[in-house]
Amino acid sequence: IDYEAEKREYEEKKKEEMEASKKKSASAQKKIKKSKKTVQKGNYEEMSPEIAELNKNFNDFYVGLGPVRKLLAGFLLLFLVRVMFGFYQYAHFMAERSSHPSLMFKATLKGGEVTIIDDYREAYWWLRDNTPEDSRVMAWWDYGYQISGIAKRITIADGNTWNHEHIATLGRCLVSPEEKAHDMIKHLADYVLIWTGGGGDDLAKSPHIARISNSVYPGICPEDDPLCRTFGFEKNDRSKPTPMMRDSLIYKLHSGGQQEGVLVNQKLFKEVFTSEHNLVRIYKVQGIDEESKDWAMDENNYICDDSEWLCRGQYPPKMRPFVQEAISFAQLEDFNTKKGKEAEEYQKKYHAAFSKGH
Repeated sequence: IDYEAEKREYEEKKKEEMEASKKKSASAQKKIKKSKKTVQKGNYEEMSPEIAELNKNFNDFYVGLGPVRKLLAGFLLLFLVRVMFGFYQYAHFMAERSSHPSLMFKATLKGGEVTIIDDYREAYWWLRDNTPEDSRVMAWWDYGYQISGIAKRITIADGNTWNHEHIATLGRCLVSPEEKAHDMIKHLADYVLIWTGGGGDDLAKSPHIARISNSVYPGICPEDDPLCRTFGFEKNDRSKPTPMMRDSLIYKLHSGGQQEGVLVNQKLFKEVFTSEHNLVRIYKVQGIDEESKDWAMDENNYICDDSEWLCRGQYPPKMRPFVQEAISFAQLEDFNTKKGKEAEEYQKKYHAAFSKGH
């Protein structure tokens, strides 16, 4: 067998097949290009009758839509311009709002005049300039950092107060009746600061404050009302407080002398400052217990960890009868903690009332 001859014959045959394949491919490419040119030029005579008819109809339809296509393109362009311009305006609006200090903001008065609302800074500077440096200011925890940072005064709680029982104690002071509230506050604070003026002020937050207080001090709200709905207003009308709201300290400090029939006992809480637009009111606590203040401020009564780097204060002895009534908030929040029967019942009532209300 002549293997060399067979090999040459095989290679020649393979070469011929490859050349034939290339020619076939080139021919197909020419036909495709020719077909495209035929369609582009509208030369329907070189197409099959069916394809030529379809292409001609489509081409005529497409050309006939020229004015409509231009109109749609114009509308699309206008729409895009409108969206882009709207986004530009919104971005600048948000940038302007975000760049304002959180304590001051623009507002439009009833007469249409644009003004700067500066009540909060004004109140904090009043505390800084008109109160002793060791003054303690009671306010809801939301404003704690502002009081300590701007007013440079001691605050009862701030955004880093993790002790829920302490927050509840603060809330209890605010939602209790005036005299009972004073019995507690005189051991804790020299001044009470209230956000007023409507919107998200302290009166709007007060039902939430009552719920927090009731979660630690049962009995603030009725046993069958764990959400403290009895602490509020009839039909959300601020002129119609419920009896519990009407008697509370927070309501009197908020609306005293401004709402008909609402008065603050000046022998307990004396108003010393109201901001220009009535957004902040400050009261001086009368008859504070100096012994409790001195005890709480004494560093020897702090509880420190082993490193003595972290120290926390304690309630003065005269305040302890009030805080001893507290129970752990774990009854509601910590689902991994074994609870007593009363805590479990409270939790069931709370979630049942919450689900029913929503």
